[in-house]
Amino acid sequence: MATPLHISISEQLRHQIAVGEYRAGDRLPSEHQLMETFSVSRITARQAVANLVSQGLAIAYQGKGVFVTPQKKVTYSLSSPLVFLEEDMTRQGVAFSFENLTLEVVSAPAEVSAEMGIPQRAEVYLQKKLLRMDGAAGAVDLSYLMVELGERFAPQLKTQMTFPTLAQNGIFLERLDATIECTHADYDLSSYLEVPLGHALMVYRYTAYSREQQPLLHGATISRADRFCYSLSTRAAGSPA
Repeated sequence: MATPLHISISEQLRHQIAVGEYRAGDRLPSEHQLMETFSVSRITARQAVANLVSQGLAIAYQGKGVFVTPQKKVTYSLSSPLVFLEEDMTRQGVAFSFENLTLEVVSAPAEVSAEMGIPQRAEVYLQKKLLRMDGAAGAVDLSYLMVELGERFAPQLKTQMTFPTLAQNGIFLERLDATIECTHADYDLSSYLEVPLGHALMVYRYTAYSREQQPLLHGATISRADRFCYSLSTRAAGSPA
């Protein structure tokens, strides 16, 4: 079966990006330029560009064109003892920052109530943050924090990450239970992470416990797999320490 023209074009452009002919921030050929170069229709040229955007290789700006996106992927180590995310990014030479999107009191969803051992619909603090690595949007973090902690630390939480904030105030984590799964971008996530609606994303769900084994917060970090990943090192049973 012959490869569709729009696939052939997008694969050629993908190869040019991979070998560095187009670098992060470079403007890709316009639809009109692709039509002339490959002698194809506007629909075919548009689909070829859409293929690159859906792969996370390019981003389209209305009225400006289509540009190559940064392809550097960062790794967060799920180690024990816990390494704070911003510390891990600094170690890798990655400029980490976040934008506080939401910090408000809400009624806990059923899943959060169950994970935190609180009554259904109890009040908790919800914080939504957009995490950036080297300026590129990499993940959205949603965290539900016990209401008394949210009330105490709200000003700090707007300017620094949650775990360091707790540690600086003498609240240390003893345990972190987590799972990793997949989801798809809804309207808000597609906007924040600059991906198409329905794009596949990774979800790192976690519940953090105090030294008294009390749940302090439950959250989910929803990330672009092309910009963010996790690593884990384990030791086999019976191995020397």
